[in-house]
Amino acid sequence: MDHGSCGLSGKEGYPSDCELTSALRERALARNRPLARSAAWKSVLPRARQVRLLLLDVDGVLTDGTIMYTSDGGESKGFNTRDGFGLRILQDGGVEVGLITARTSEAVRRRAADLGLAHVYQGCRDKLAVYEEILAASGLRPPQTAYMGDDWLDLPLLGRVGLALAPADAVAEVRQRVHYVTGQGGGHGAVREVCDLLLEARGALAAALARYDR
Repeated sequence: MDHGSCGLSGKEGYPSDCELTSALRERALARNRPLARSAAWKSVLPRARQVRLLLLDVDGVLTDGTIMYTSDGGESKGFNTRDGFGLRILQDGGVEVGLITARTSEAVRRRAADLGLAHVYQGCRDKLAVYEEILAASGLRPPQTAYMGDDWLDLPLLGRVGLALAPADAVAEVRQRVHYVTGQGGGHGAVREVCDLLLEARGALAAALARYDR
């Protein structure tokens, strides 16, 4: 242990009062130290600042793309709890969230209900048409919307929104055409990363964290 200016540890190997004070001071400084952000993250903050609605594909974005069939003919999907928590915080921060997916699944319906998502569209082959309906109903403009997709079916919609996003393991053609590619893969925290990005762009990330980091 590096005792710095505190000298020796307390009796029987326990930290001294000086060491405890120093540790608390370091923790306080760490809380106030800005997080290291990539150049790509910083470059999309102006776009992210305008977003009022985040739309997501499901398979390969909210999940890792694996589809398991159950014995009764249904489907089973796995969702990341960190993604779910991020979506809750994002909605609390004033950004609506919706799903647009080509498949239809009871698991998706349940997950969307659990998270209280505002827009849920399943069985949509023409995602761009659904998006245009959302714009017409909400009064939002494309710069106020973001979409995250991972495959060719998502390209038309990714080319229309103000902030186009992809997980790290999206197909190459998608990664080449979006504004931001997450460091995490689909179903493994990619959506949580986007939630943090949008919250930081709105100046709301620190306040959201402060509710838990006391």
